Amino acid sequence: MAKRFLSIWFRHLTTDWFTIRQPSLGTQPFVLAAVSHGRKVITAANAMAQNQGVRPLMAVADAMALLPGLQVMEDVPGLPLQLLNTLGGRCIRYTPITAIDPPDGLMLDITGCTHLWGGEQPYIHDMVTRLTTKGYHINASIADTVGAAWASARFGQPVAVLQPGAHLQAMLPMPPAALRLPAATCLRLQKLGLQSIGSFISMPRNVLRRRFGEELLLRLNQALGMAEETLTPLQQVEAYHERLPCLEPILTRTGIEIALQTLLDAICQRLQKEGKGLRQAVFKAHRLDGQVVQIAIGTKRATHNIPHLFKLFEINIASIEPAAGIELFVLEAPQVEEVPTLQESLWGSTPGLQQQALSDLLDRLAGKFGADKIHRYLPNEHHWPERSIKQAPSLGDKTDAAWQVTMPRPVQLMHKPEPIEVTAPIPDYPPMLFRHRGRLHKINKADGPERIEREWWLEEGPHRDYYHVEDTDGQRYWLFRSGHYTGNKPHQWFIHGYFA
Repeated sequence: MAKRFLSIWFRHLTTDWFTIRQPSLGTQPFVLAAVSHGRKVITAANAMAQNQGVRPLMAVADAMALLPGLQVMEDVPGLPLQLLNTLGGRCIRYTPITAIDPPDGLMLDITGCTHLWGGEQPYIHDMVTRLTTKGYHINASIADTVGAAWASARFGQPVAVLQPGAHLQAMLPMPPAALRLPAATCLRLQKLGLQSIGSFISMPRNVLRRRFGEELLLRLNQALGMAEETLTPLQQVEAYHERLPCLEPILTRTGIEIALQTLLDAICQRLQKEGKGLRQAVFKAHRLDGQVVQIAIGTKRATHNIPHLFKLFEINIASIEPAAGIELFVLEAPQVEEVPTLQESLWGSTPGLQQQALSDLLDRLAGKFGADKIHRYLPNEHHWPERSIKQAPSLGDKTDAAWQVTMPRPVQLMHKPEPIEVTAPIPDYPPMLFRHRGRLHKINKADGPERIEREWWLEEGPHRDYYHVEDTDGQRYWLFRSGHYTGNKPHQWFIHGYFA
């Protein structure tokens, strides 16, 4: 598919923003100014001021002499970049690849997007109408290359659509500045009588390189499509995503569900063809007020099961507030994996963790109560109890390590051992009593000690002597004494886990 780009030029970006905030400024000439090298210089002028001869970089004193009624306002540092980022974010509804073009423009890669609006003319008309309604004075142009679109927006018609292949003829009468060349290079070209691109485009390349440098050739090749030029989008575009623009703002839950179902159908069909399934998905709703509301889901196993995924999203659809209306829906899958092929059982036995019903149940529980409430653990190759297990992010994760079965281990291992008070008849004997969280436990049975040495290659510290004890109520605990017992130092005991 041939590339198509759209360039937007905000002719009075910052002054338009001031006028939007203070509508009374729209009827009078005004400028923005900042101190530079000890004097106040104009950084931007609105259309009325420019029509009367006031220009950026002019000293404020000179401008006041030229136009006594001129209103001067303080410029806001960094304002153009902030505005471009905000406006670029709102243009993402038209294409996912939206980039800022400082100091006063946006550049959009619209390849494959315009058909959703019925063609390039309705596409650019809708965009221009929205931005001008907001109060911005803009020029916009569509062309085959970034350079041609940029040039046409600034030196062509206010709103233009260059047909595929027509960018060369359109650029020939334009001045050298249309190639985004430095001012010094443009001045040298004009001094030599090269007033338009057409006056030097046919000159030998080695002559142009020798007289004007490599940058002239680069910009010329980029404008003509002979050198590739990439855009850096405001938001990273996921490899798997689907978009659904709305002809009318969506205000109801039914409309949101229909949009979600449509996007799930599209993305899951693509995943199924490629033998993949999603593990994470984000459903975004772009509202008319510029805000983006979203809900995210995760699955324990890669899947492209549309009804199951819809149920996971459905749990939190009520959290999407349409406000004035939703104009664009986006579904992204930031994490996808290969879908494993499971062998059908011949004798009716259940496949355990591979059972799809189990995976679906865990996904629904995670969506309702939170993914942090469900954990699956695998053995880890460490002796130290805190490091002997690791959390598995999915049901398909496996490990070569084996569970420790020679000595009993508690069903619930505490995240951090808690200190307890212990009474023991002889230091190396099991405890008779222990107090934990204000409660006294009398020990009826005890096994141990089991000595576990600290892994010296990871950290230093004392060993532990573990005891498996049972109190008179039948509850069983995993206790340990830290380090060797010495008569002149108190020994510290801890509780580390609970047995079933």
